[in-house]
Amino acid sequence: MADIAHMVHVALGERAYDILIGDRLLDEAGAILAERFPGRRFGIITDATVAEAQLPRLLRSLDAAGLGHTEIVLPAGESTKSWAYLGQAVEGILAARLERGDLVIALGGGVIGDLAGFAASIARRGMDFVQMPTSLLAQVDSSVGGKTGINSPHGKNLIGAFHQPKLVLADLSTLDTLAPRQFASGYAEVVKYGLIDDEDFFFWLEANQAEIFAGGPARGEAIARCCAHKARVVIEDEKELGVRALLNLGHTFGHALEKDTGYSDRLLHGEGVAIGMALAHGFSAKLGIAPSQDTGRIIAHLQKSGLPTALADISGNLGSTEVLMAAIAQDKKVTRGALTFILTRGIGKAFIEKNVDPQAVSAFLDEMRAVAQ
Repeated sequence: MADIAHMVHVALGERAYDILIGDRLLDEAGAILAERFPGRRFGIITDATVAEAQLPRLLRSLDAAGLGHTEIVLPAGESTKSWAYLGQAVEGILAARLERGDLVIALGGGVIGDLAGFAASIARRGMDFVQMPTSLLAQVDSSVGGKTGINSPHGKNLIGAFHQPKLVLADLSTLDTLAPRQFASGYAEVVKYGLIDDEDFFFWLEANQAEIFAGGPARGEAIARCCAHKARVVIEDEKELGVRALLNLGHTFGHALEKDTGYSDRLLHGEGVAIGMALAHGFSAKLGIAPSQDTGRIIAHLQKSGLPTALADISGNLGSTEVLMAAIAQDKKVTRGALTFILTRGIGKAFIEKNVDPQAVSAFLDEMRAVAQ
């Protein structure tokens, strides 16, 4: 039987689903899927890296359970979240003659989860899908909550749909194959949950960071606590009309930096979020609403975790402040042209601030760029 260490229920009425967290779940996925979705076929969307490391385990499990399947393997990397590869995924689903009642499996990190979920939302006018996140970032954040989509030249995640999965299987053993930089990138999203409204969790992370990185029991507990946090927010605000925007702490700055670096390995998503959270707290301190010592404490924890925290930590040249501000102006939280930021009054005290003065943001970025030079 599957070693399910934690289960989180996302109570969304007829769209409710479970998040199962445990070791070696990919090896038991076939039995779990056969029990929950009898008689279905499965279209697995993954990337080349995950296909080599994890796909064989899933296929053996599906075959053992007698479940029909097809595989669609895409390139790895943020640039895969594009129209071209979305089309390839959808055409693969149709070519395999998967029916509307069958399911798509998103096997991979955040890129595959977002793209596969979006493909499922539009193939045959909507198919169910299962998230099988294989990165820390995906297990604690992107696999939960139903946000799916792709990037645009105009900005990150600007094309997509809200489409909830039917099940999330988070196999802790897949994290053992991650490169240290990838694991650290995902950890930025873990820290985010403490900084939003749970300072006790942030303090717990400070005390348990070493065990989380080493793969001890604290790792599974941290993931479960993040998923439970996100589930509560999603239940309250599924379509991000209010409090769910708090989950974007650090993302406004971070997404602008990702766009400027071409969605490349120069800056991984979690690294952009780490810098973005440091900037968001620094900007809040600059405005006089957050204690500067909290910013220092946050930066110290992120740096201890191997994460960048400043513009100077990004390799190569960055675009001008005007270029970064143009990217910020395309942020999804912009309303009628007014900038909305997630700011903070300290650790665990984030809030949504509308009508942020663009000149104040621009001046702050100029100051941060001067420090970076």
